Amino acid sequence: MGWLWAIIVGLVLGVIARGILPGKQNIPLWLTVVFGILGSILGNAVAGWLGVADTKGIDWTRHVLQLIGAIVIVAVGDMLWQAIRGRRGDRQRT
Repeated sequence: MGWLWAIIVGLVLGVIARGILPGKQNIPLWLTVVFGILGSILGNAVAGWLGVADTKGIDWTRHVLQLIGAIVIVAVGDMLWQAIRGRRGDRQRT
């Protein structure tokens, strides 16, 4: 059941990250979910490094760090996706 929650959290964080970032991100939904999952993992790692991974009640700090991680991953991932897709498109045209 952990993988299902990872997908759900990844989807939610990825979509929120895409909504926060300015402009249009031209990445497919499946990649948004993957980037959201990676951002969640990154946020959890940073929360662990800061010592706020486990707190009483709702872990707002950890959730904010997960969202920041998702924003960073979606932004960088979108640039990489566009670079890869652009190069692939150039090869197909020639």
